[in-house]
Amino acid sequence: MLALSHVNIRTANLSQMVAWYGAVLGLKAGARPAFSFNGAWLYLGEQPVIHLVETDKTDPPISSTQLEHVSFTAGDYPAFIERLHHHDVSYREVTVDDDVAQIVQVHISDPDNNHLHIDFPLSSR
Repeated sequence: MLALSHVNIRTANLSQMVAWYGAVLGLKAGARPAFSFNGAWLYLGEQPVIHLVETDKTDPPISSTQLEHVSFTAGDYPAFIERLHHHDVSYREVTVDDDVAQIVQVHISDPDNNHLHIDFPLSSR
């Protein structure tokens, strides 16, 4: 393996999810292959890191397995916290300061209640 490519999220709230990931995480909707189903690819720079697949609210889950969270690394902690306040996004912070990592994790949930945490260098707090 060389790298993690993307995370695929099924949602019955496609437009709301695209708007939220754009406003809160700064991801941009971009090019997506012409699949036979509706969705959106959200880009971090040149990489499509979130693939959204539109479902109907009545569609059964594909799997009973749950992904606990997705994490991003970021650098401007004060600006991100300000953005969360601006968009009225609740969050919880966890500080990790040991021999392995020195970060502050900002835990949030997207509109479909998927758990995300955004990691910042402890020194940026």
